[in-house]
Amino acid sequence: MTKQIIFSRIFLLSCFCLLLPHFCFAQQTVVSGKVSDAATGHPLSSCSIVFLNTHIGTRTDSLGKFSLTGQGAYSHIVVTAMGYEQYVQRINPGVENKIELRLVKSLTQLNEVSIRAHKRYRNKGNPAVELIEKVIAHKDANRPQSNNYVQYDQYERVGLNMFNIPPVLVNNFLFRPYRFMLDTVDGKLSAEVYLAEKRYRKYSRKNPEKSISVLEAQKESNIIKFIDTSAINIYVNRLYGDKVDIYDNNIYIVKHQLLSPIADHAPDFYRFYIRDTIRTATDTVVELSFTPRNKGDLLFEGHLMVTLNGSYAVTACELNVDDRINVNFLRSLKVDLDFEKQQSGRYFLVKSDAKVDFGILKNKGFTLKGNRVIYYSNYLVDKPLDAGFYNGKEEQVLPGFDHAGNDYWSQSRPDTLPDNDARFYRKVGHLEKMKSFKRATWLASAITNGFADLGPFQLNLGQLASYSPLEGFRYGIGGRTTPQFNKTIYADGYLAEGTRDNQLKHEATVYYSFNKTAPYRYPNNYIKLSQQYDISLPGGDDANRNFHTPISSVQTGSSRYYFYTHLLRVDYVKEFENHFSFDIGMFTKDQQAAGALKYVMNNPQQTVINHIGTTVFSLSMRYAPHEQIYQESFDRKTIRYKYPIFTLLINQGVNGLLNGTNSYTSLTGTIYKRVFMSQLGFADVTLFGGDILGKVPYPLLNISPANQSIVYDPNAYNQMHYLEFVSDHYAGFNITQSFNGFFLNKVPLISRLKWREFFSFKVLYGGLRAENNPALSSGLYNFPVPSAGASGTYALGNTPYMEMGVGIGNIFKLLRIDGIERFNYLDHPGVSKYGAKLTLKIDL
Repeated sequence: MTKQIIFSRIFLLSCFCLLLPHFCFAQQTVVSGKVSDAATGHPLSSCSIVFLNTHIGTRTDSLGKFSLTGQGAYSHIVVTAMGYEQYVQRINPGVENKIELRLVKSLTQLNEVSIRAHKRYRNKGNPAVELIEKVIAHKDANRPQSNNYVQYDQYERVGLNMFNIPPVLVNNFLFRPYRFMLDTVDGKLSAEVYLAEKRYRKYSRKNPEKSISVLEAQKESNIIKFIDTSAINIYVNRLYGDKVDIYDNNIYIVKHQLLSPIADHAPDFYRFYIRDTIRTATDTVVELSFTPRNKGDLLFEGHLMVTLNGSYAVTACELNVDDRINVNFLRSLKVDLDFEKQQSGRYFLVKSDAKVDFGILKNKGFTLKGNRVIYYSNYLVDKPLDAGFYNGKEEQVLPGFDHAGNDYWSQSRPDTLPDNDARFYRKVGHLEKMKSFKRATWLASAITNGFADLGPFQLNLGQLASYSPLEGFRYGIGGRTTPQFNKTIYADGYLAEGTRDNQLKHEATVYYSFNKTAPYRYPNNYIKLSQQYDISLPGGDDANRNFHTPISSVQTGSSRYYFYTHLLRVDYVKEFENHFSFDIGMFTKDQQAAGALKYVMNNPQQTVINHIGTTVFSLSMRYAPHEQIYQESFDRKTIRYKYPIFTLLINQGVNGLLNGTNSYTSLTGTIYKRVFMSQLGFADVTLFGGDILGKVPYPLLNISPANQSIVYDPNAYNQMHYLEFVSDHYAGFNITQSFNGFFLNKVPLISRLKWREFFSFKVLYGGLRAENNPALSSGLYNFPVPSAGASGTYALGNTPYMEMGVGIGNIFKLLRIDGIERFNYLDHPGVSKYGAKLTLKIDL
């Protein structure tokens, strides 16, 4: 063999060795496609896709799409998702594959497949807990709000569906005209009842803290016409989470606070396990599963995906709940959170998908299913707008936000509107033209809201009958005008009469609205003139709040102290967008003692006074920062949240003006706050105090609010008698703690009942100056003395009045029973140390 041939072979062999790695790496396998639910066709986010027997993988995005690349000839991929059967798909090695996969739901729950350690679970030395602690330590840095300025787009879609509608209802002749509203899902009849889409632009500033939300477009359809659409929207947001932020310590959803699996103290309530490690094109992530230590507590179960690049950010999350959780009527809850890596290297939330299933029965029958999906896009970080922009309102609405057409929504949706939702929009348009549907919703509205809508006028059905020893059976009727009558002038009132006293009671009020808003809507800006003649209990508004309702007519003791009150009042009420409001007015009042009550002067003649007259100028102010209002069709309510509410009332009595007989100044202040305590529930705390400057008879003193009905009153003293205590200076503290079953959830057998614990404590300190004490000063009325069924009236002494209550609620998902203990002033005639009160309320 010649040297030339040998040299040629060596050269070729060298070239082959040099090119061999390139030929090997040319064996690149690419897989891309989409993963969806086999039953519904909905895309599945956060699914894990890995090459078989490797750690090379990726996850689906918010639309269920994925792309996976591996340097090698791989023939199979493995697809897994929480709640679905694992799927192994054969692929063509070394080439590009495009596939669509449909996963089948698994019947096995997470708590059945969790890793079961052969030895006792411990936090100490547990690598999963050590990783979670690092995630917790990096929470603040991974929030978008850790940046000085953030802005992004938000699209949300909320829907409510009735599912598994009973055939007996569908086949009823009353329902037949509406069968076109039905769909069939998995062989079950369903009907969508509410659908809303919204687009926002969100802005936030870190320091000073400010968030601004601009509503750009909105589209809503609602067939539950007896419930206000805006009210449904607020209520649904409370059910499905206004914003599910995994980095918050507590997540407010299904009207409860559930502890986040990465809360500061999460390892004390959760068990954590490492399930897998996956290498993606950009990061290595670890999959963690978590389960609650106690199945009945307000906790999640599910899994997290966490990066190992030093930021310990969450890249995906699935939240579920155990079926033993102490939430009524809840069959299932699932929240999927999907995050994407931004240019800064941080992972920001791009999709939140919450699904909730409610049913009266646990596993069968009619259900109410809801879904709230939110997409976040176009993040801009640390690019502030003009400084003046951040001085604007927190909630802003663009002109014409509710007039966006179909073309706008087709281009603005980040996904495709499901076919059933598109059909629902068309069906509602037809439904609203049907006269029978209008009649049915009118009847439902009258029953549920207590108002029969007659167009320009609404008939009040809420207080048709009640009973008291003075009146006997009371029958009444009332009503009010609506914007259809006049958008500026409103009126309401009632007429009522008792069978025993034969006195005709009445009220008439006229409003002039400067902003053409009904008095029961927000915000108010009106002047009103009202006139009233009615019976009342001693103790102000707190004692009379539910006095004329049927259930509160049942008393635990004999109530024999009453007033007949004739009131004429004029007020100007103004509410501002920052939820500061004031009411400035003047009233003249004539009070006549009734029942066993008499006004008797403390002079030698014991002169009996029939009436006491007052003329008062009043100013009340209220400030409720960040207040959320639940606006119903006929009323409005404040949603109790973590922010305090401040109120101040100033009354100035004038002697000699109209029928005024006393000059005095009355000051009353209140601070209320709901304090959320995570797994220990929440506490409603109220601090209050007041002072009366001037000499006045006892009907004008502060009469401590008492409650002798069988219904528990959180704002009154439930073991105190009416008119038992008066004072001219006072201060108090009330707390009611709702534990949400935290303790009873851990008691075997009882935990299955889902009972909930309550604790209350109330203390009132006050006194009476000598000038207002009829035993020490002349020209006053004697305090009522004890008599049959009445304990008499007393001034608070050096010892504060105290009572404590312990209650169990959610009995039969309806009933709450509170046992009350009174600690002092037990020598007063007719009082009891112990008592019981009831509350009837259906809640989640």
